[in-house]
Amino acid sequence: MTFPQRGVRTSREQRKADERSGSPDERRAFWHALALTALLLAPLAPVCAADETAADVRVPILAYHRFGPVVADTMTVTTRTFVSHLEYLAEHGYTVIPLRRLVDARRGAAPPPPPRAVVITADDAHRSVYEEMYPLVRRFAVPVTLFVYPSAVSNADYALTWDQLRELRDSGLFDIQSHTYWHPNFRREKARLSPDAYEQLVATQLERSRDRLARELGARIDLLAWPFGIHDAELAALAARAGYVAAVTLDARPSTPADDLMALPRYLMTEQVRGAAFARLVAAGEDPHAAAR
Repeated sequence: MTFPQRGVRTSREQRKADERSGSPDERRAFWHALALTALLLAPLAPVCAADETAADVRVPILAYHRFGPVVADTMTVTTRTFVSHLEYLAEHGYTVIPLRRLVDARRGAAPPPPPRAVVITADDAHRSVYEEMYPLVRRFAVPVTLFVYPSAVSNADYALTWDQLRELRDSGLFDIQSHTYWHPNFRREKARLSPDAYEQLVATQLERSRDRLARELGARIDLLAWPFGIHDAELAALAARAGYVAAVTLDARPSTPADDLMALPRYLMTEQVRGAAFARLVAAGEDPHAAAR
């Protein structure tokens, strides 16, 4: 598989990549189905944060994608709802910690996270991260890990530019990390490619993203978000070989010390996760849809 020079994709190549990952409707449906399935399977054994020992702290990792004044699709959280999330965390004694702080703790390189810790992440580097999320992140002074696939940056009309990403980096509030190079659906790619070709594709996706982000941003790139939340042991081994120390999924449950570092679970945040549902989730990693079932 060949790529354009300097990591910049043409519009035609971007369309081909999108086709490999499925149509926008297919991708939205996949995300939605994945989230609902994970939520239905998530354990419903809430633990009060006050009763946890420091070593056993359960930490919800929140995964946002897009923001806006209205719900444009299943991945959009309205700006008003995001404000309510940040206000709730601030008013109820939660501490938003960087994902890297949690990873370091899980690796034994830092103290355990405090009780009532929460991690905020965002995937895809949609322009609304800069327009809607960034002002609120500054207002509430919370750290965010932003997972980016570089093929879209300064290329796709929905994505951020490199200059915008540098501004986010320079704010000291955003840790920008890898979401592979062009967000492939690894399950589909594995089905259509030979084993050797598949391994090469995965290696290219992981290494090219890491290298481009490091070159453009001058940052340490060693955290990964699996596209569509798809992961398995083979992918985890290839990610470790490519230099990643941890990766996040969309398995809807809180992170615990027992988690595989290459499959840290996150909650997919949608507009429906607000009010009491959000309060339940951050209180103990409880399934936010439990009350509705």
